[in-house]
Parts: sequence; structure tokens; C-alpha cells
Amino acid sequence: MTSSDTPDNASAGHTGVAAMDWAAASADPQYRAAVVDLLGALAYGELAAFERLAEDAKLAPTLADKAELAKMASAEFHHFERLRDRLAEIGEEPTLAMDPFVAAYDGFHKQTAPSDWLEGLVKAYVGDSIASDFYREVAARLDADTRALVLAVLDDTGHGGFAVEKVRAAIDADPDWAAASPCGPAA
Repeated sequence: MTSSDTPDNASAGHTGVAAMDWAAASADPQYRAAVVDLLGALAYGELAAFERLAEDAKLAPTLADKAELAKMASAEFHHFERLRDRLAEIGEEPTLAMDPFVAAYDGFHKQTAPSDWLEGLVKAYVGDSIASDFYREVAARLDADTRALVLAVLDDTGHGGFAVEKVRAAIDADPDWAAASPCGPAA
């Protein structure tokens, strides 16, 4: 993405680096390295989200749910592609930028593996919400070009609404599920 792809008001109200485009901001080697790390972390996070949603789709109780999760997985993969392409565009090897974050992401997902489909939806909903809030705060301090990309890949894929709808339906169908579930009120 170039500064010409950024809306005219993208830097409105921003100061310092946040008021700059990538060409100006990346002249600082520390800033450039930090952005490469950020894009690498986001790219691997999006790739992991794709994998998680594709796995969740296998466990979906209905064909409609399977198709909806597959659609969301596809959106996450598209986000990954945008980040990967941006890393390459700025002269960085995407896999090298992602590599430092693989163990942390994979370790987190291994330690928080859900026991069923609904727990997977809740985990993804909560985790994605926390990560999205964090990255939006970071984005406010980025150059206009990087900020626009980060905000674009944080766009909702519909997973939050889908998860809430399915968990509410499960609670309505079996109120004891919420009490017994590790992610229910007793948790």
C-alpha cells in the first residue's frame, strides 16, 4: 500500500510518526524494524486464525455452520496474504518476519485447546477481541500507510457475531451447558 492508497484524512489529527507515510517513517531503522515485527506477528496470527477456523469448520454441527466458518477462514487467509504481500513489498522476507512469533502463537493455541466446538468459538471470540483491541491501539501510533493496512486486516470477518449467536442458541437449548462449560459463568 502506498500513501496514495490512503484516504486524504488518514493522518488527520495525528502527530509525529502517525502523521507520516511509510516512506518518511521507515527512514528510522528502529521504526522500520518494529513495523516488520508487527506485520510479522499479525501475518502469523492471521495464518493461525485461518488454520483454527478451518479446523473448527470440521467440527461444526451443521453444513451451514461449516460453510460459514470456511468463509471466515477464507477471509483470515486473505488478511494473511495482504500482510505477506506488504512485507515483500517493503523488501522483507515474510516467513523470516513471522518466524519469531510461531512458537508463542502455537504454544498459546496448544495450551488453550478447546474441548468442543462451542468452546472453540468462545476462545476465538475472546482472543480475537483482545488482540483486535490491542492492535487498534498500536495502529493509532503507526504511519498512515501501515495504519491503514493494520486496520483493514482487523476488519470483522463475522466471527464475533457468529460465535455469540451459536453460544446463545446452545444456552437456550441447554441452560446447564453454560454452568458446566469451562467458559461459562462458573469459570
